[in-house]
Amino acid sequence: MSLTSFLVIVEANITRKEAHLSKVFLLDTNKKPLDPIEPGYARKLLGWGKAAVFKRYPFTLILKEARPDVTVAPLRLKLDPGSKTTGLALVNDSTGEVVFAAELTHRGQAIKNSLDSRRVLRRGRRNRKTRYRPARFLNRPKPKGWLPPSLNSRLENVMTWVRRLYHLTPITALSMELVRFDTQLMQSPEISGVEYQQGELQGYEVRHYLLEKWGRKCAYCGVGNVPFEIEHINPRSRGGSNRVSNLTIACHKCNQEKGNQTAAEYGHPDVQAKAKLPLKDAAAVNATRWALFHRLEATGLPVETGSGGLTKFNRTKRELPKTHWLDAACVGKSTPLVLKADRVKPLLIAAKGWGNRKMCLTDKYGFPNKHRTKNKSFLCFRSGDMIKATIPIGKHAGVQVGRVTIRQRPSFKVNGIDVHPKYCQIVQRIDGYAYSQELKELAALAA
Repeated sequence: MSLTSFLVIVEANITRKEAHLSKVFLLDTNKKPLDPIEPGYARKLLGWGKAAVFKRYPFTLILKEARPDVTVAPLRLKLDPGSKTTGLALVNDSTGEVVFAAELTHRGQAIKNSLDSRRVLRRGRRNRKTRYRPARFLNRPKPKGWLPPSLNSRLENVMTWVRRLYHLTPITALSMELVRFDTQLMQSPEISGVEYQQGELQGYEVRHYLLEKWGRKCAYCGVGNVPFEIEHINPRSRGGSNRVSNLTIACHKCNQEKGNQTAAEYGHPDVQAKAKLPLKDAAAVNATRWALFHRLEATGLPVETGSGGLTKFNRTKRELPKTHWLDAACVGKSTPLVLKADRVKPLLIAAKGWGNRKMCLTDKYGFPNKHRTKNKSFLCFRSGDMIKATIPIGKHAGVQVGRVTIRQRPSFKVNGIDVHPKYCQIVQRIDGYAYSQELKELAALAA
């Protein structure tokens, strides 16, 4: 069976099992983006032989004829940047339909851990040497706009998917959550000149900030998934202020039991200390928000911005649950009054990188303990490619779908099983990302 035939069968079965309830992207033969189509119509195009599979993630078809005169409906790509996960949503402003949604998980913390490990090993090696090596930490000036690798990777991940979606769909505008928390307004409510300070959004900004900072759990008993109340750590009756550093969230029971005691008198002195600490994730987002905004502006598309409080306000008014992709769909003032998102199944994307250049792995003390193979590709296969392996005989006879690992001997590792290359077919080339939800569905379908 050819690769194209395999993909046709897979996509037809997936659509029948309602794995893809959102629409399918469509290109003409000149790779011009057309309006996304329903999965049922995509299945018919494949069956009639009028289209072929162009991309697996996100699933895209390409027609075998040009459509230069077709008018397409403009779409808006909306982003909810996060420290760990970024939400993406393609919205039709005129109809309110969410055409596509995804949640992109970053690997910023993994990059930071790798850099920390490398720094420790290098310092250990230098200290073990007897020769003198002058310090170089002051002779390497950083360029303007420099960001740490852990933060820059988040921007690169977002921009990669903005470019991919721009080439697959008729995107004409962008929206992003630029101001995560208006801390100046929360610290000094008397500031004038802010349009929403006397309205409904001011409360949404404060409450959203506190929920994020305290992990959506009661600061005193740790209970979650209950209605929370904004509580003063140092009560107003004893000189406490309304500053955000004096506020926390608590369940109704703890709020009543605490009364007019301070947090320390109530037996929780750690709450006061934590309230003064900065919000780490918010700091990461605030450090990269303007860099992301300028990169989006460089695309030439109009960019709309909104605050985190406005996003929550829009989502609450439309009675939508809390998810990253729904937050993205509710970013900005352009959000339609009615969002049609009940049939959308988001694509879960995780940044995995392209491997590393270390040819010799080390133990925790920096000494070599294992050498890696020099080959990353063999017979047109490359480590990280998603393949389908049809094993005819043996203990593991059947179909295996997963990522391949190239080794020195002529056998691959797929899902922990040794497979000969002659039984393998490529489903998708490595692109630095993993699609966990779709991979499970594909593996279950192929088995």
